[in-house]
Amino acid sequence: MCLAREIELRTDYLEGETVETIYFGGGTPSAMPVVDIQFLLKQMAKHFTIAEKPEITLEANPDDITPDNLKAWKDYGINRLSIGIQAFQEHLLREWNRSHSAQQAAEAIALSQSEGFENITADLIYGGAGLSDEDWESNIQKLLATGIPHISSYTLTVEKGTALDYQVEKGKVPAPDDEQANRQYASLQSALTHAGLIQYEVSNFAKPGFTSRHNMSYWKGVSYLGIGPSAHSYNKISRQWNVAHNIKYIEALREGRIPSETEVLTLTQQYNERVMTGLRTSEGIDLERIASLGILYLHYLEEQVHPYLQKGVIVRTGTDKLQLVAEHFFYADGIAADLFYIDT
Repeated sequence: MCLAREIELRTDYLEGETVETIYFGGGTPSAMPVVDIQFLLKQMAKHFTIAEKPEITLEANPDDITPDNLKAWKDYGINRLSIGIQAFQEHLLREWNRSHSAQQAAEAIALSQSEGFENITADLIYGGAGLSDEDWESNIQKLLATGIPHISSYTLTVEKGTALDYQVEKGKVPAPDDEQANRQYASLQSALTHAGLIQYEVSNFAKPGFTSRHNMSYWKGVSYLGIGPSAHSYNKISRQWNVAHNIKYIEALREGRIPSETEVLTLTQQYNERVMTGLRTSEGIDLERIASLGILYLHYLEEQVHPYLQKGVIVRTGTDKLQLVAEHFFYADGIAADLFYIDT
């Protein structure tokens, strides 16, 4: 298996750091034969130091969730499921090219819980054409009623070259509406916060103790290793990404080569990334991490953020954090862009 071969070739990438989280995502990992998942986990344990109690997540389509699969995943160490729900309206699932039905979505969560999975997250899409405010509120309440401890939600995006892109281009489906997305995002925040979930990142809400350790590692700048075609890796100094072409990926590994390209990050790129990721989380931008790049960047950030502090859009927490107020999370990326440093 090529994935196992790449794991073997990338043994030194993390420089001996303990692996705290493992995430099976991208594509449809739940469609993999369960024995392949077991094999890959054994390969990782063979070549890396795995934490005593790692968080091991599997992205799963509702139609792949069966009693046999759930039992095998659990036996092999999967302890967190990310279930792609997206909506409970049949017409939207069809438009978004989802293979499952609304009934399968609800049954997938219930079945996972009955098989002993407690750490479950599911996602919902807002802002999509045809998703009324009433249906959106219904989707939120249906997901809350399941009792799962983590919910992620994203605005509908139209990727170039997809079936949805074609439908929008031909006028068969309206393009996403920013005003609708903003309104539905605000209702999401209100409903989930009222239900006791904590918004710890722009798109993520969790009950206490159920934040995603894996995602938090990204936002805190922890090194990570991605395996497979198109996978990205990061070691605090550079980014590395694998070729997307499956045949080229396979051929390179057969020749003992890692099929990737590397970009060494400049100080400015590191600054901009720390601003972006920090602003998206409830913890905020860590000023010590900014200062470690050079006093120039710290002074620049303090100057750029001043208008937002005056307006109460961003607040200073303690002496070392700048935190975006939750009601402005919808605009996090745009605000971050205003704080970016542009090399001249």
